[in-house]
Amino acid sequence: MIRFENVTKRFQDGTEALKDISLVLPTHELTAIIGPSGCGKTTLMKMINKLEKPTAGSIFIDENPINGMDEVQLRRSIGYVIQRIGLFPHMTISDNVALVPKLLEWPKAKKEERVRELLELVGLDPAIYMDRYPLELSGGQQQRVGVVRALAGDPNIVLMDEPFSALDPISREQLQDELRNLQQTINKTIVFVTHDMDEALKIADSIIVMRDGQVEQTGTPQQLIDNPANEFVRNFIGVKRISQKRTFGEKRLMEFLSLFTTDWKGDTKKISAESTIEEAFFQLDESNQDHLAIIQDDQIVAYANARDLLKAALAKETGVLA
Repeated sequence: MIRFENVTKRFQDGTEALKDISLVLPTHELTAIIGPSGCGKTTLMKMINKLEKPTAGSIFIDENPINGMDEVQLRRSIGYVIQRIGLFPHMTISDNVALVPKLLEWPKAKKEERVRELLELVGLDPAIYMDRYPLELSGGQQQRVGVVRALAGDPNIVLMDEPFSALDPISREQLQDELRNLQQTINKTIVFVTHDMDEALKIADSIIVMRDGQVEQTGTPQQLIDNPANEFVRNFIGVKRISQKRTFGEKRLMEFLSLFTTDWKGDTKKISAESTIEEAFFQLDESNQDHLAIIQDDQIVAYANARDLLKAALAKETGVLA
């Protein structure tokens, strides 16, 4: 858990980038921080690994204050993915990914095993890509390497600063999907800065909306859509987007089975794959359970929670079918 307690950041020219912020970022969830340019979202994220330091207030990781922590050790324990990827062009993909394990003095065999494991995790064949150099990869492939490099030291926390914003729309959408799938495997605490509301709604478990150094609202994607805290949040999400997410029409679950999980052990209520997303939302609310079991040909073919249903609605609206 990451906790901000009355954090203020004031620069030398008197600008207040953050104003008395108190927040809790949930463990093992992907939290998106979003807002207009200059709202303080990147400054807030950089507080976590001490790239920025508060003028006032405290930051805690698992209730341990980071103020007195060694900066180098703290940063090595936190993954960091930046917009411009930041791979070293003179180093192979293997050496780029193994950078933090090398600093942590892992044995050679352990480093190589970790590199292979992570490349396979994002669909890059180690036999093909380990000995290549960054400029031999596409932008999307380079960003995949940037993501797994941040995971190489097995950190509990990963910071991502608009990592997909420089990519073309197709690569960006693919990496958004891969990040969600990857998170189900790695189960990290991810803090993801973005200026794209569609991206935040699609990938996040929870969202922090900021303006002028202050937090306007926090909540799940569905909570923000259903109950915007004020006119700024409503306008930032977009009235059309809110209307679209609330009115699912005849979009049916069977179209989106590939977006849902097939692994769930808890109690569920069953619903037909021919049901609409709107019906599924209603049934999920009525059930007071986390997931619905989707039935097709008398068999459970998938499980969906509220975030999955919202993702399905977004995929349909942007023309991406499962």
